[in-house]
Formats: sequence, C-alpha cells, structure tokens
Amino acid sequence: MSKTTIKGIGLMLIAFCLFSFTAKAQKHIEAGEKAPDFSLYDQNGKLFKMADEVGKHTLVIYFYPKDESMVCTKEACAFRDSFNDFTKAGAKVIGINGGTVASHKGFVDHYKLPFTLLSDPDNKVYNLFGVKKKFFMSGRETFIVDLKGNVVYTHAAMLEGKEHADDAMKFIKSSK
Repeated sequence: MSKTTIKGIGLMLIAFCLFSFTAKAQKHIEAGEKAPDFSLYDQNGKLFKMADEVGKHTLVIYFYPKDESMVCTKEACAFRDSFNDFTKAGAKVIGINGGTVASHKGFVDHYKLPFTLLSDPDNKVYNLFGVKKKFFMSGRETFIVDLKGNVVYTHAAMLEGKEHADDAMKFIKSSK
C-alpha cells in the first residue's frame, strides 16, 4: 500500500472514532430540568434507585472518568474531605463512572470514601445526563438535584477535580 492510502485509512479511522465517541451522548441536562430516573449498583453490589432518593436529600451527583486516576482521586478526596459539610447541609454525594463494582469497592476502601459510587458500565446514565466525553475519556461533570428532583446546578471542568466539590458546596451554602 502507498503512503497516501495508509494516511487515508488512518484519517477515516480517526474520523470514525471521533464520531463514535461523540454520537452517543443525549441532550445535556441543564439547570431547571428534571433529573433522569435511573438505577445502578453501588460499590457494595446494592441497587441504588434514584426514585428512592429524590425528596429525601439534595443529591450531589458527580460523573468522573476513572477510579484511582490522578484528577479523579483528587476529586473524590475533596468530596470525602467535605463530606460532613455536605451531610450537615442535607446533601447526599454520589459518584458515577463506568468502572466495575469491584473497582469502586477498591477505590472506596483505598481512600476511605464515605459516599456512594455507582457503576455505569454501559454509560447509560452518563448518556441520560448528556455528559460528553472529553479527550477520549468519560466526561467529568457535577449536578446538584433538589428535593423535587430538578437539576439546580451543573459544573463541567475536565481537569479540575477538587473544584467540583468546592463549587458544589459553595452553591449549596448559597442556596440555603
């Protein structure tokens, strides 16, 4: 094969991959919209149902790319370090990514995370919320859901892990 043919095939593969990574996310959920209903398994293999939590707590739902990665660990530890403040404010923290239940269990144990991590292996909930992939990875975004089940806050920043927890806490404090 000629170099031109190889370059053409390479460009077609890159275009296909880019289309595949961006085509699956649905409409992004914005502040003011109803949060999607979903059920996923947590780090202990227990089924978490969104419908069972709405009305009981303000929900801080954060999507993150990967257990044990540098920015994701900083983000999880920031939520851990502010966990008592979230709890006192009536909020429940929930992390979601495509990792397995076992991976989440290891991550929780390693960093003593006191909150729920949910396994979304097919990215169904990522897609329900419309969280977009960035840099060929699952996106990083935080949503706050009020007692009525409405999204009242969103924060998307791929490389700012700690800021997700800090900004979510600031929003909750300012809305009391």
